[in-house]
Amino acid sequence: MPAMLITGANRGLGLEFARQYAADGWDVVATAREHSPELEALNIRVEQLDMRDLDAIASFADRLDSLDLLIANAGTYGPRSPKTGAEGEEWLQTFAVNTVAPYLLAQSVLPLVGRAGGKLVAITSKMGSVDDNNSGGYIAYRSSKSALNMAWRSLAIDNRAKVLCAVLHPGWVQTRMGGSSAPLEPEKSVSGMRKVIESLGPEQSGGFFSYDGSEIPW
Repeated sequence: MPAMLITGANRGLGLEFARQYAADGWDVVATAREHSPELEALNIRVEQLDMRDLDAIASFADRLDSLDLLIANAGTYGPRSPKTGAEGEEWLQTFAVNTVAPYLLAQSVLPLVGRAGGKLVAITSKMGSVDDNNSGGYIAYRSSKSALNMAWRSLAIDNRAKVLCAVLHPGWVQTRMGGSSAPLEPEKSVSGMRKVIESLGPEQSGGFFSYDGSEIPW
């Protein structure tokens, strides 16, 4: 039975990833910062994890025996247009959650995933694409996702003989972050991303893809 780890699984995309992989017979380990009855109802292994606790992130592999797939999904928006010192601190916290924590987690589980010939995936956003930014705003979120993209690209290059890596844009999805007016339901977004993950080969490693499989410019 293949094993996968999904962060930020208490709601939205993370919960849907956990639900779909569990339904397909995967051994799912899901992390959440807060209690989630919906997640616990899936009868999977749930681990408490705060993405701001970098020591816990860097040692998370100690809780695992094997792993085929990491999906680093947890994220936060942060201040849209930081102007004060306090907002600058929030911006730094956004980098910790969206960029530093996923990378440290990937490094922690890398030996396990490498042993399985598996995959390291991070959920990013098209809003992190410099080429696609024509509207501005959302400074903390955009910059932290751009940094995540760069970190994951380097992760792919530095470990090309061990694992496959990719960053995925889920589309505009009906989650707490995406809002109710978003055109995509979580089920469709996650189903699409799973297809991309499944088809990921050496030639795609280090790439930036949308949930529909199209490549996104950096």
